[in-house]
Amino acid sequence: MIELRDLSPDDEAQLYAWRAESEVARWMSDADVSGREAHRAWFEQLCSDPDLKGWMITRGGRPSGLLTLTGLAGHHRRAAWNWFVGDADARGRGVGRAAQVLGLDRAFGELGLHKVYAEVMADNDAALKTMAGAGFRREGYLRGHVLSNGRPRDVVQLGILRDEWLEIAPAARQRLVEAGLIAR
Repeated sequence: MIELRDLSPDDEAQLYAWRAESEVARWMSDADVSGREAHRAWFEQLCSDPDLKGWMITRGGRPSGLLTLTGLAGHHRRAAWNWFVGDADARGRGVGRAAQVLGLDRAFGELGLHKVYAEVMADNDAALKTMAGAGFRREGYLRGHVLSNGRPRDVVQLGILRDEWLEIAPAARQRLVEAGLIAR
């Protein structure tokens, strides 16, 4: 089963290893993991800042990836969505798809958000497909918006509103339950 759990201090080392891995880093706009201390400071902020929320994505109890929301403290009740599947064995097995559903349930349920939005590298077809399947809609296209290894990269802006999620959530959850990816 795929689940989200709160981060623990033990997760810092695993996240550092994943963020430094080329397969993860190539899709991240903030992929510059400049060193262990900078990563440690990022992790501590993720765990303590009320403007941020992060969950470890687990598959069968094993850490598989990370899902974060940033910008929670604003009065607009919106947050930026970031995620990745770091465990190579978990990729292509529905982990990202399940994490979208579980995360959106939390974002619009317990956190009471109105909107969740994201920026995804325009050539990251797998992430774009996964997020579209969870109900995210394309809201924009930004040319040369981020630098990755010194090279400009285009970004697709995506978003989903609470009402949109509430309309499709039951069917999205049911598909994952039937696939044996999440618990009822």
